Amino acid sequence: MLMFQTPTMLTDQGGLDGTHIEMMLWILLLPLVAFVIQIFAGRFLPRKGDWLPTSAMAVSMFLAISLFITTVFAEHSSRLLLHTGRAAVDGGGLAWNWLYSASQGEGATNNFVFSFLFDNLTAVMLVVVTVVSFLVHLFSVGYMKGDRRYGRFFAYLAIFSFSMLGLVLSSSFLFMFVFWELVGLSSYLLIGFWFEKNSAADACKKAFLTCRVGDAAMFIGMMMLWSHFKTFDFIEIFEKSAAAVSDNGGVPPTWMTTAGLLIFGGPIGKSAQFPLHIWLPDAMEGPTPVSALIHAATMVAAGVYLVARLFPFYLFLPDALLVIALVGAFTAIFAAVIGICQFDIKKVLAYSTVSQLGFMMTALGCGGLAAGTMHLMTHAWFKGGLFLCSGSVILGMHHHQDMRQMGGLRKKMPITYVTMLLMTMAISGVPFFSGFYSKDAILAVTQHPEPAYAALGYEAHGFLWKIPMIVIPIAASITAFYMFRLIIMTFHGEPKSEHAEHAHESPWVMTVPLLILAALAVFGASLFNYNELVGVTTWSASAGVQVQGEIHHAEHGLAPLITSLIVAGLGIAASFAVYQFKVFSAERMAKALGPVYRTVYNKFYVDEFVLKFVVRPLVYQWNVWCAAFDKYIVDGIVNNVGQNTAKTATGSGWFDRNIIDGAIETLGFVTQVFGAIARIFQSGFLQHYLTWLAGSAALGLIVFLFVL
Repeated sequence: MLMFQTPTMLTDQGGLDGTHIEMMLWILLLPLVAFVIQIFAGRFLPRKGDWLPTSAMAVSMFLAISLFITTVFAEHSSRLLLHTGRAAVDGGGLAWNWLYSASQGEGATNNFVFSFLFDNLTAVMLVVVTVVSFLVHLFSVGYMKGDRRYGRFFAYLAIFSFSMLGLVLSSSFLFMFVFWELVGLSSYLLIGFWFEKNSAADACKKAFLTCRVGDAAMFIGMMMLWSHFKTFDFIEIFEKSAAAVSDNGGVPPTWMTTAGLLIFGGPIGKSAQFPLHIWLPDAMEGPTPVSALIHAATMVAAGVYLVARLFPFYLFLPDALLVIALVGAFTAIFAAVIGICQFDIKKVLAYSTVSQLGFMMTALGCGGLAAGTMHLMTHAWFKGGLFLCSGSVILGMHHHQDMRQMGGLRKKMPITYVTMLLMTMAISGVPFFSGFYSKDAILAVTQHPEPAYAALGYEAHGFLWKIPMIVIPIAASITAFYMFRLIIMTFHGEPKSEHAEHAHESPWVMTVPLLILAALAVFGASLFNYNELVGVTTWSASAGVQVQGEIHHAEHGLAPLITSLIVAGLGIAASFAVYQFKVFSAERMAKALGPVYRTVYNKFYVDEFVLKFVVRPLVYQWNVWCAAFDKYIVDGIVNNVGQNTAKTATGSGWFDRNIIDGAIETLGFVTQVFGAIARIFQSGFLQHYLTWLAGSAALGLIVFLFVL
């Protein structure tokens, strides 16, 4: 049951003090300092400076783990909250006033402030980002060795890590959006790192522009919140959302639902949900460590993290939650089906990432905050490791990625094989692996959704809530199938090419991260009670909304557990039947399916559809229309004005020459003539004047006498 109240304490430090705030600051700033030094002076440092960003991330990782341990063992850790912009810690907080506006409205505070918001969700995400980032840095020392832009690569890794950490720590929607866009920029640089390849250059542009579509919608939704609440601060947004719903009779205003759906546009882009998922598979053109960093644990998790961060806000918007659940469920099964037919080892993992992000969104949409964020963390471990394992395989295969050319690699690369097998078992939901716990939690919440409906007194759309309950188990079974397909085609059987014959194990700087992530994939979800650490109670209370009881209790019964075992077992058994024991022929099944197989193999032609009906109309046809408008309208007006001006100038010149100048010249000629005549009579001699006078008098007398 949700109850509206005014919190008596905005900040429950829960054992946090000024030292912990300084730790957060160092976690954020160390990658930034490393980036600045590396980008300007890295080429002058030993080993081109690779040790500097790697060491910075190592320190940030240990600080993040320390904060996480403090959070886990803190008294009343479910109420742990620290807002450094408001807390008086050791006589002060930590906030940077960027702008101040006196016209923000009555009762408004200075909202353009950068400060930290630390709670249990922040603690989890800091560990995820720093651990994966450090291991990717370490892995890159071996994988990127010999690259001509080796030092620059580590600089890009550092600025990406800084951007992601800033996104996680921000207490304000405004500054989260700033770091959100910095993540997009740095991912653009990393995806297109080998920009001399047209495919990589196209992929980074596609990723950047596709995400901008969702970001534009998110920005509009963010500004709607500002327009009504006059704040960007997350805690204030939660408080004012509760007040707005309470003032509206317990029903969310229409504008709140609209804003929530628009904000979800950002996560659709960043977390590669349908239909904005198209950028992520193409982004595999970047170096494999980039795939592990961006597409497993950090950038793509940013959208899931945003929905989780705004969960107290979304709890008041059941219609928005329903949309999130349905989009996530469709994305989960849609991408999983495509993954069955891919042969590029990184493309299989790419579509697996899209599918697993759909699982997380479905859980959050169904009210499973703990389940969704738990899978975010476990997915970071096993998917980050799987991408690094694929990088180890690609390096051992002399940079060939087609699984049809592999086979027999378990003898050539035993460490890579064992670690990749363990992480495949985790993602498939094999019992006692980390993925089993998180997927089991997701299956549980899909069977009992409608938390916000029940809490706010809504009548649930029951038939729509059944869609995730049906789709998610099927998608989970398909996941187990295509992941063990990858293992069998890559490592089992006999080598299928010369490259597989001469494959070799990777150096220790690459295998050590694999071993660490494999250990986390096995034990990463069983070390603590995640449901208690990150649950609805965590910051619903912080938001001024007290939750009595847990929406989804950890003891959810045997049905989800049995479902988890069945779906994982069926997928693994089917994969071994087809690819290991050849009970069924994959080639014959593909041939029998005919157009259905071709449709799935071509990814349902979504890219072709977007190219034909979105890209070409906007880029090519729009360019033609703009060129025609410029040629016939703009240029036509300019040319007509020029021609008419020229004609007017010609007429004006003729009139000036023949009329104006002619009249003036005629007047001058007449004046000259009369002047010449006048000069005859004006000789200046008195005799002449007397003679002319006498002659004129005689002439006048004759006229008078004889004429008149």
